[in-house]
Amino acid sequence: MKQLLLTKQQLIAAMISLSLGSVAQAALTINGSTETASSARLSWGGADSLSEARNIMYKSNGSAIKKVDNGYGTTNITNSSSFASSNNTARYNTTYRGAFGSSDMIPISTDSRSVAVIDAETGESIYEKDADIARPMASITKIMTAMVVLDAGLDMREEITLDPEDFVGPKRASSRLKSGDRLNRAELLLMALMKSENPAAKSLARNYPGGYNAFIRAMNRKAQDLGMTTAFFGDPTGLDKRNVASSNDLVKMVRAAGNYDVIRRFSTTKSYDFFVSNYSSGNRTYKANNTSSLVRAGDYPIGISKTGFINEAGRCVVMETRVNNRPAIIVILGANSSATRWGDAKNILNSLATRRTV
Repeated sequence: MKQLLLTKQQLIAAMISLSLGSVAQAALTINGSTETASSARLSWGGADSLSEARNIMYKSNGSAIKKVDNGYGTTNITNSSSFASSNNTARYNTTYRGAFGSSDMIPISTDSRSVAVIDAETGESIYEKDADIARPMASITKIMTAMVVLDAGLDMREEITLDPEDFVGPKRASSRLKSGDRLNRAELLLMALMKSENPAAKSLARNYPGGYNAFIRAMNRKAQDLGMTTAFFGDPTGLDKRNVASSNDLVKMVRAAGNYDVIRRFSTTKSYDFFVSNYSSGNRTYKANNTSSLVRAGDYPIGISKTGFINEAGRCVVMETRVNNRPAIIVILGANSSATRWGDAKNILNSLATRRTV
């Protein structure tokens, strides 16, 4: 995993550019670093520096092909804008040009209820288990939430204040956020993707043009545009058990998410220290770690990642990876425990590593 050493000037510029108003004084660090500015290190899942992520979010110029180095090879991402891909036909290109044959299917078994593994280049199946059955997806939902937010082309520096309604949902869920907390849209998106904070996701939906209901309609419209025929979204967090899709349809969603540089960087950020301002309770630092143990450990090449859990869904995870220079998307739904989820994931990743290259 590549880490970049920041100069004092770069860190100050990053702090200012990722902040708004009084938050501009935030001491934002990544990977729990409390070192001085001259020695602090940043790691965006093996991607480029914090300032590069900021450039992607805050620029509004035309389409471009961006080179994204996820620490395991360069990927070309064709975007209709610098921070999102609103064109559903945008291509996700990788340097790999081989094809998987039937003899290349992974000879493994998995314990999760539904699993899909596909070649991200050709779309061919590598492994399937009940992959066409719609199941609750829990916080995997937040990948769709992120795409809808980014498609809207909103100001990522706009400060948003969390309301009491952001903490009300179909289920009770723990959160370290509070009503009255103020963060900018970029920080809320990072918090939703890496830490899976539900109030952050709901606040992003509430502050969408047309409001919350318009956001939910946009989620389902996006799913339809992507050909996710089994999918339905009832809320932006995944706490709603009506949020369902098959593993094969979630492969389509993850593949589409590969066209968003911000989703790649944010979903694979290992840790981040958020400066949270609140007029009522005072300012504080919120130290957050990625919900994926695989991302935190850094032992596997992961380009996109999202975990999820509610009782109805079981333990879930989706990820994009590249093994032996071969790109793959992995979807795991309905594991009965965290150990089962990560055991299946590691089994798949290790099996991919033993397969022949083309």
